[in-house]
Amino acid sequence: MTDKQLQSEIITALEVVDPDAFDAAAEAERRIEFLARYLQDTGTKGLVLGISGGVDSTVGGRLCQLACERVRERGGEATFVAVRLPYRVQKDEDDAVTALEFIAADVVETIDIGPATDGLWDQVLASRTPVTDAKDDYHKGNVKARMRMVAQYAIAGARGMLVVGTDQAAEASVGFYTKYGDGAADVTPLFGLPKRRVREIGVHLGTPEALVNKVPTADLESDKPLLPDEQALGVSYAAVDDYLEGKDVSAEDEATIVGWYRRTAHKRALPVTPDGYLGDR
Repeated sequence: MTDKQLQSEIITALEVVDPDAFDAAAEAERRIEFLARYLQDTGTKGLVLGISGGVDSTVGGRLCQLACERVRERGGEATFVAVRLPYRVQKDEDDAVTALEFIAADVVETIDIGPATDGLWDQVLASRTPVTDAKDDYHKGNVKARMRMVAQYAIAGARGMLVVGTDQAAEASVGFYTKYGDGAADVTPLFGLPKRRVREIGVHLGTPEALVNKVPTADLESDKPLLPDEQALGVSYAAVDDYLEGKDVSAEDEATIVGWYRRTAHKRALPVTPDGYLGDR
């Protein structure tokens, strides 16, 4: 039987939208307005987001473009920069192209993170840093994610813009993102949305069906190209979404979700401090 108290605490902590009141059009509007108002309030000149070809970055990118257009309609200045960040050649490049065509961004830039990633990782290995768990490609995958964020912040800094993250409730609950990589951002317009709700907003916005229903993959490990998220996690997004929407899930799925939630708590927290950790001991 699902631990309802813990489930409720997780739902509250992740600001999960009420499934009974969810309306894709209203949620899309609320999040576009959030981005537009934040741009106006901060005086920043636009938004930067890496586009992979997955549903999260595609939906997030379209929300960003519409928000920047809204700021301009109100007499302000705002530009959306969509950034392609392939590691050499992306396996599903066609999906990224389709996503960019749909998003219709003001500016599209492409930065190959391959040379920087390889250069840094080669230096790490040359420093005789031991890879103690024989997961070289996994750790290099996290370097890829962080290098992508370095590139986005470089662009945002040069242009006076904000970096957008695509973290949503399903990924947040299981910590399926790289700390200080795709987990780093200035604004997260998809926060609080289970995966299925991101897809519903995508449908409302007119996202191509192939991208809405695409199998999610972080695609960070070169020796496991396009490895499905659900295979890496050991639980389906449908089960995670059900859990986040207050439904009962199997004991096995609950254990997996809660296990990931607890193990990845550090990703959702600020850096640990002496007073925060030691307290009154």
